[in-house]
Amino acid sequence: MQHGRTAMSIEVRHITKVYGPQKALDDVTFTIHPGEVVGLLGPNGAGKTTLMKIITCFIPPTAGKVMVYGFDIFEHSIDVRKKIGYLPENNPLYPDMYVTEYLNFIAGLHKLGGNTRRRVEEIIGITGLQAERHKKIGALSKGFRQRMGLAQALIHDPDVLILDEPTSGLDPNQLLEIRNLIKEIGREKTVMLSTHIMQEVEAVCGRVIIIDEGKIAADDLTVNLSHLAQSHESYYVEFNKEVDMASLQTIPGITGMVREKGFAWIIHSRTGQDIRSDIFDFAVARHLTVLSLKKEEQSLEKVFQTLTKKADG
Repeated sequence: MQHGRTAMSIEVRHITKVYGPQKALDDVTFTIHPGEVVGLLGPNGAGKTTLMKIITCFIPPTAGKVMVYGFDIFEHSIDVRKKIGYLPENNPLYPDMYVTEYLNFIAGLHKLGGNTRRRVEEIIGITGLQAERHKKIGALSKGFRQRMGLAQALIHDPDVLILDEPTSGLDPNQLLEIRNLIKEIGREKTVMLSTHIMQEVEAVCGRVIIIDEGKIAADDLTVNLSHLAQSHESYYVEFNKEVDMASLQTIPGITGMVREKGFAWIIHSRTGQDIRSDIFDFAVARHLTVLSLKKEEQSLEKVFQTLTKKADG
């Protein structure tokens, strides 16, 4: 097998990057396992692009260490680059080159040799560029230019794909297509993508690393992340008739409530305390009918705002 195949896909250890007086990254540490699809989430200027440029050997860190499948970015930078496919945020392409011509050119840079024609055909198929293959890149829509960016990142069959804002500026249909393509690629490769779009992470990523002002604010599975910022459980309940606040306060474990439209309420309890059965008992005792009762999920957007302290801005 390849060198370092059993190693972590990406290991980032105590990475700091300083630009003059500004600390773009401040002691960032995490590891990514082979096959994970990880979202690097954060407000603009948080340090996401800087981190990606360090992992892909474009810029050196001020301090710290990065390993990609066991290869050190300083000692084995060529091996690291072979392992990684990179789509920068601005997706630099040659607009005067034709689609197939450009992919042949990139294949040449990766020294694919006799495999070039077969691999170009494979990548055109994988990225859905068949209908555009005879066009100049400059004539492609933004969505197809993003597909070209993914194609050049995938041409050498890397183990790791690093995508910086891969859906930036796309219309809703293009957005969906690129997200689905990334999900498909993620079945076989380690994918790390940066974004500040909450829905992106929920749609594509199994894990989220939230970065804010150069530091890691959170790192967890996407499905678990909401619990990091939650101080209470919330339930939406709708009764068949009017219920007053004083009566609701008699429900065991309740910590607060907010009136909704009609006969509906949002009721809060302490974290880990499920009061749905208590709400039903309350209704039965007062001859009320519960028309609707559901636990409210805290959105990733709210969690993001809480963790990056941007809730008011």
